Amino acid sequence: MNHIYLDHAAATPLNPQVFEAMRYFFDGKEFYGNPSSFHTPGKEAKDVIEKSRKNIAEILNCRPDEIIFTSGGTESDNLAILGVARALKDKGNHLITSTIEHHAVLEPMIFLEKKEGYKLTRISVTEDGIIDPEEVLKAIEPDTIFVSIMMANNEIGTIQPIAEIGNLIQKYRLENHSEFPLFHTDACQASGFLDLDISKLHVDLLTFNGSKIYGPKGIGVLYIKRGIKLQPLLFGGGQEKGIRAGTEFVAGIVGLAKALELVQKEKVKENERLIILRDYFITEILKRIPKTRLNGDKTKRLPNNVHISFLDIEGEALLLYLDAEGIYVSTGSACTSTSLEPSHVILALGLPREVAHGSLRFSLGKGTTKEDIDTVLEVLPGVVKKLRSISPVRVEEKYWNRG
Repeated sequence: MNHIYLDHAAATPLNPQVFEAMRYFFDGKEFYGNPSSFHTPGKEAKDVIEKSRKNIAEILNCRPDEIIFTSGGTESDNLAILGVARALKDKGNHLITSTIEHHAVLEPMIFLEKKEGYKLTRISVTEDGIIDPEEVLKAIEPDTIFVSIMMANNEIGTIQPIAEIGNLIQKYRLENHSEFPLFHTDACQASGFLDLDISKLHVDLLTFNGSKIYGPKGIGVLYIKRGIKLQPLLFGGGQEKGIRAGTEFVAGIVGLAKALELVQKEKVKENERLIILRDYFITEILKRIPKTRLNGDKTKRLPNNVHISFLDIEGEALLLYLDAEGIYVSTGSACTSTSLEPSHVILALGLPREVAHGSLRFSLGKGTTKEDIDTVLEVLPGVVKKLRSISPVRVEEKYWNRG
C-alpha cells in the first residue's frame, strides 16, 4: 500500500539535509560538551549555538541576542504570554487575543484571566476567518499591556494581517506616549511560507518551532525585542540570558537553524507549486462531493492548507477510513486530537457544531504530488458516500458548497 501523508500542519518529516547538519552533534565520542562549561568541549558547543543564533537572527532581521531557544512552540508561546504579563503587572492587566488562536496561546491567556486577575478580550473573526486590524485597535484600553495574534491559523490556514496590526499598535503607542501594548505573534504555521522580517511585521515577540519546517521536534524559538522584560518560567543555571534555564539542545538548535534557512530559501518556488495543488484539490473536492464547504478565506490562506467540512458525517470516522487506505490527514490541531469537543476555530466562524464535527484538514508538503491528490480524490467520494448512508446527522443546506 502506498502511503499519502497530508498532515504537514501537525508535523513535517525531517529534511535529510537537516539531519546531516545535526549528525555530528549526536556523536557522543567527538561532541559532548555542555555549552555552559568553560573548557574546550564546552566552548565548542557554545560556539555552535551562537552561530545558529546568528543565522536565525539574519533571517528574522534582528539581533542575535534577541533569539531565545526553547523546547518548542508551546513553551515559546507560554513564555511570551506568562512571562511578559507577569513582568508588567504593575503597568496594566488587560490582554488581547483572537478567538481562533492555538491552545498554546489561548490556555495561558485564560489561566491569567481565571487565576491571576487579568482581563482578557477575544477578537472575533469574519466568516472567512480573518481578523480586522481595526477591531484590535478598538479593543486596546489604557491598561492593555499585551496583544497576541497568530500569523497563520493552524487549522484553517488563514493568514492574518500581522504587519497592519503591528503598524496600528505602533501608531497607538506613539500617539499615547506609551511603550504598550506589546505585540506577539505565533508564527509556527507560517514560518515555512511567509516572510519573518521583524522590521516589516512590527512585532515585539515572535514564536516558531522546528517541527513545522522539516526540522527536529522538541526545539523552538522566541524572538524578544531588546529591552523587553519578562519573568522566566524555568529557573536554574541561567542559560539563554537567564530567560530559559536548562542545558541547551545543541543538535536541535543546529537543525532548527538549518531547517529555517532551507524553507525560507525555497519558499517562493515551493509556495507556487503548493498553491496550484491546493487550489486544484479544493476545486475537485467541492465539485465531486456534494454537501461540502471550504473553511477559511480562499486566497488569504497558507499555500498547503485545505480545510473542508463534509456535512452529515463525523470527521473522525472519515479520518479512520482514509487511514485504512493509507491516507493520513487530521480533524484539526494535533495538540487537541484526544478531545471530543468540536474545533473552537470552526465555531468561531459562526458555524454549528455539526459542521465542525465533519471537518478535515488536509495539509500538503514538499513530498506531495498531483498523483497523490488524484489518488485521494478517487478514494474520498466513495468513503464519504458510505459514511453518509449510515449517518443520522443532517446539516442545513445553507452551509453547503461554500468554496
